[in-house]
Amino acid sequence: MRWIWLGLTLLALCLGGCGVATAGLNPYIDTVDGYQFLYPNGWVQVQSNQGMDILFHDLIDPSETVSVVISPVKSGKTLAELGSPLELGEQLMNTALAQAAVDQKPQLVSADSHRDDQQLYYTLEYIVNTNTGTRHNIATIATSHGKLYTLNASVPESRWAKLAPTLQQVVNSLQVY
Repeated sequence: MRWIWLGLTLLALCLGGCGVATAGLNPYIDTVDGYQFLYPNGWVQVQSNQGMDILFHDLIDPSETVSVVISPVKSGKTLAELGSPLELGEQLMNTALAQAAVDQKPQLVSADSHRDDQQLYYTLEYIVNTNTGTRHNIATIATSHGKLYTLNASVPESRWAKLAPTLQQVVNSLQVY
């Protein structure tokens, strides 16, 4: 009984802490796949047939999205063993994003890393010209237990200036365990 009480107390503290520091964001927790993040109020979860583990989009403008893709990592490598932020940014740009691009290669705006107590994360920012217009993407990548987690936020370029602070909070909120 004591363990159940302790678990519920820790869950309440985690959820309460997420809400206090980040007004306008809701927590999403996937205990099965071992990750969590925050997503904007007014965004709803939708089904995706594109290999995404989870997909949220804005209720008013469905082209504004946040998604998580989970992939296996060969040989259980760590994020640092897979490459630097710039190297992985280039790989992502030349594979997944290049498929969506039209006329020109996606542009890598920035590639950085940060670490929490136990985990290394890479944050990548892109501009992609698609057949529906220019989009601004920001993503966070991490590895855990032989899996690569990619949280990607994507909006039309015309909305980037307004949404950038919120989407940066979203991608910085990713935690894998």
